[in-house]
Amino acid sequence: MLMIKSEIMDEAAVRRSMTRITHEIIERNRGTADLCIIGIRRRGAVLADILAANIDKFEAVKVPVAYIDITMYRDDLTELPGEIRTVGNSIPFDVAGKRVILVDDVIYTGRTARAAIEAIFSHGRPSSIQLAVLIDRGHRELPIRPDFVGKNIPTSKEEVVSVRVDEYDGSTGVCICADQKDA
Repeated sequence: MLMIKSEIMDEAAVRRSMTRITHEIIERNRGTADLCIIGIRRRGAVLADILAANIDKFEAVKVPVAYIDITMYRDDLTELPGEIRTVGNSIPFDVAGKRVILVDDVIYTGRTARAAIEAIFSHGRPSSIQLAVLIDRGHRELPIRPDFVGKNIPTSKEEVVSVRVDEYDGSTGVCICADQKDA
């Protein structure tokens, strides 16, 4: 059972971070030409929709958005217990030659981002992939670094960073949790 240790971001702070990330994406890419957004299911997909809505609001451009399930690209499939269920990938546009903004809620070891990159390449060869995350908690095991970060949160490996979004959790925010046996 997880116990909340501290609230890191409330809904307003998440909204401000996503707004800032949107502006950084537009600035770094000198606009939105050839830009597309791919969110890692589940919460990364919700954040991808927020970025796309922000780009539409700020630039009056509807950037293509897609969602991927990285389950079949994980490097630990043999270690997972039980039946593996996937949601499937929904990339209704060609990624070849596009500048892909890959979106996730939290980056930790880098393994999810690596799996997502592999999943994207199975659909074509983009001109670039840029990683946007709401939270970077450190502890990388792979040489992967996000291009856009909402907030850096130093954590211990025993802690859990929980990103909540209205669509799945009924509220939006970020907290650090601990297992009650560790508290």
